Amino acid sequence: MHRLSLADDLAEVRSEIARLRRREARLRQAILTSPTPIPQGRWTRIEVSQACVKVLDPALLPLEIRQDPRFLRERITLTVRCLPFQTLAGHPRPGWPIQRATTQVSLH
Repeated sequence: MHRLSLADDLAEVRSEIARLRRREARLRQAILTSPTPIPQGRWTRIEVSQACVKVLDPALLPLEIRQDPRFLRERITLTVRCLPFQTLAGHPRPGWPIQRATTQVSLH
């Protein structure tokens, strides 16, 4: 078994997470737009709820407050990016990125 480097392993994990997020978004959309109630699954039932929350919109504050340094703070962030090497074939390595067969979303 070929052991992946930390960089390659992280890139594959992020790719899989992105694939799962896209799948989740499609399933969520199918649930929210279904013309009929979604039947419960073998282990799970769907519940859709709605909530109203109040949030502060800084754009609504007066300009003098938004630009006042007393109300600003600095935050340092660390970013880890995955930058693939390009090969002659245009892919970083054979089989990359992972291609999974898409399945049709079934509501029933």
